[in-house]
Amino acid sequence: MKQLKSLLTVQWGIFLLLLFSSFACKAQPKLLALSKTDHTLAIVDASTLKILGKVPVGSDPHEVIASSDGKTAYVSIYGGGRFHEIDVIDIGQKKLVQKIDTRPFYGPHGLDFQNRKLWFTVEGTKTIARYDPATNKIDWCMGSGQDRTHMIYVTDNGKNIFTTNVASGTVSIFTSKDAQQGSSTFANWEQTVIPTFKGTEGFDVSPDGTEIWAASSDNGKIYVIDPVQKKIITTIDAKVLGANRLKFTPDGSKVFISSLRSGSIAIYDAKTRNEIKQLEVGHGAAGILMDPTGSRAFVACTPDNYVVIVDLKTLQLTGHLKVGGGPDGLAWAKEATK
Repeated sequence: MKQLKSLLTVQWGIFLLLLFSSFACKAQPKLLALSKTDHTLAIVDASTLKILGKVPVGSDPHEVIASSDGKTAYVSIYGGGRFHEIDVIDIGQKKLVQKIDTRPFYGPHGLDFQNRKLWFTVEGTKTIARYDPATNKIDWCMGSGQDRTHMIYVTDNGKNIFTTNVASGTVSIFTSKDAQQGSSTFANWEQTVIPTFKGTEGFDVSPDGTEIWAASSDNGKIYVIDPVQKKIITTIDAKVLGANRLKFTPDGSKVFISSLRSGSIAIYDAKTRNEIKQLEVGHGAAGILMDPTGSRAFVACTPDNYVVIVDLKTLQLTGHLKVGGGPDGLAWAKEATK
């Protein structure tokens, strides 16, 4: 009997050790939020909304993205097209570990991370480029020929890139004709420029990949684009003047459009293309981030120095999160595994 109890004790100990090791190897998902005023990246526990730490970054941080494994964050240091820096943060250590010098490309802004590489717009030099963390090199670039190439979206196969070009009032679709994923051969890429209207900045691609929605801050209209036919299929007169960012909900049913001018969020039905609600959030709304679980949206209210939390089922405000002065860029870092 004593031997049996001893054996069970050992087995129970092994079970607890394995269970603890399993939890230790996993880091919970994090919300990443930039403060333009404080020049910091706040790392927030997604479940408790507790700020775990703030990491100092360079002057004028605008956008942030996390690597696919959730371990690394990248912050674009913009400077209105003058600066040439992307900061690299170890999320687990809450520490700035590298400053990428993007020269000769000036004004890095929009960011995406696909196929183990960082893709970014470079507004000052009218370019999109790609950084490989494995080699620590910018290994590819492509000129847009458009003024203020600002935000970027890269499809998960790396073969299609979408950008908004604010001053030109256009949307660019870059398509790789190579059979391999995201070819680095310049000749195998082609660009289609779709005229929209000056001030086209915030945009998103529907979760099923069938539509691009892009909003113009100057005329308040939303342009719905077919990415395959590469043309506008309809225009919505949403009257969202000062439109800054646009995001689909994870299920693709709704679209949120923020406005820096009105301080409200316009919420649209993606299927009927009709407005569902105008949600007042403060004096100016900028970055939008959707919780992958489909339960919440986070909206950075830059002039109000807070991030609001929206319940996606009730479309009501449920709280405020203070991450620093002038919050803007937001990103999601998924669970990191060792």
